[in-house]
Formats: sequence, C-alpha cells, structure tokens
Amino acid sequence: MFLQSVLDAGFKKYGRVIADIDTSEIVKLMDSYDMPEDVVYVAGDEKLENTQIHKVMEESIYGGCPVQTGYCNGHNQKLNALEYHRSSEVNIAATDMILLLGSREDVKDDFTYETSKVEGFFVPEGTAIEVYATTLHYAPCGVDGQGFKCVVVLPKGTNLDVVNTHATAEDKLLAASNKWLIAHEDAHIDGAFNGLRGENITV
Repeated sequence: MFLQSVLDAGFKKYGRVIADIDTSEIVKLMDSYDMPEDVVYVAGDEKLENTQIHKVMEESIYGGCPVQTGYCNGHNQKLNALEYHRSSEVNIAATDMILLLGSREDVKDDFTYETSKVEGFFVPEGTAIEVYATTLHYAPCGVDGQGFKCVVVLPKGTNLDVVNTHATAEDKLLAASNKWLIAHEDAHIDGAFNGLRGENITV
C-alpha cells in the first residue's frame, strides 16, 4: 500500500495535525508502558490523565468537555476492522505508527464498506492528530513490523460496555459506548458485524 503522511494535504479530509501542543511529557511517560505482542487498549489511564496535556485536551481541544486519556499499544499489521464515533478522537504517536483510514460517506446503506477505499498514513513519533468523527479508523499498525504505542483521547465514557437496544438498523454496529464497528470476517471479532468487503489490508 502507498503510504502518505499526516503532514500531507491528503490527510486533511480525515483530520488535522495539532502542531501547537507539547507532547514530550506524555511521549516520555509512555516509554514505561509495555508493548505486547497482541494489541491492548485501555480507555482511561490514571497516570496519563495526571499530565498537563490531559488538561489541555479537556480545556482547549474538547472545549471544556470531560475526556478520557488512555492508550493503544502492541503489534499489528492488518486492517481487521474500521470504527467511528460521534466525536473526534485525538491520537498522540508515542512511537512511529501507521493509521489506515476511510470516510463514513463511503459506507453503503447496508453498512458495508469496500476496503479498496482505505488510505494509509504515516504518523511520526511525537505527533498529535485529531481524527474527525467522519473518519473510519481502528488500531494503528507498526512500521516495518515493529510495535507501536499510541495515546488515545476521547470524550469520557467512550468505548465502555453498552446496552444495545437495537432501536435502529445502525445499532448492529454498536460494539461499545460511542463506538460503531465494521469488521472484516478474516479478523474473527466476536459479535462484530462483518461488513468490510475486499482485502483485509496488510502493511
């Protein structure tokens, strides 16, 4: 797959680089966190939420709304699924990493999505980005088979257990609070809606 950079113009439809915040404290803190062989996601982490950048996220980037600061660490080279939220997500690359992204506007009425539309973006270590609510995304991939560490900031309560009432057709995608997920059948994600069509992309 051809990789662009989040610094390129092609990223602008998916998100923006937050260039005017200092990520050095939280990136250094992430040095002490494990990089497992699989992928581990923690929605909120006490040490990460006791940083200056967490305050900046609440008071500035999210306009005074409460947020949770957690992480997604591990080893991954495949697309496997795509998710979206009703809100932007901020990612801070604690290592170099790759994001595979798509647009919600390309999701069909039956909630299927063609993986040929996915684009790959390199995120340099230390870079903070806002991923828009209209952007499909999932776990980062490592660079050249290496692992990755990524700080994840979302509105408080996102990605927690949820009672799915199946009130609308879209609810078949609801995998957690404020998380709608479209999986690839090759990923074998329990309970997920397998709506990705085409190759399960590997980088």
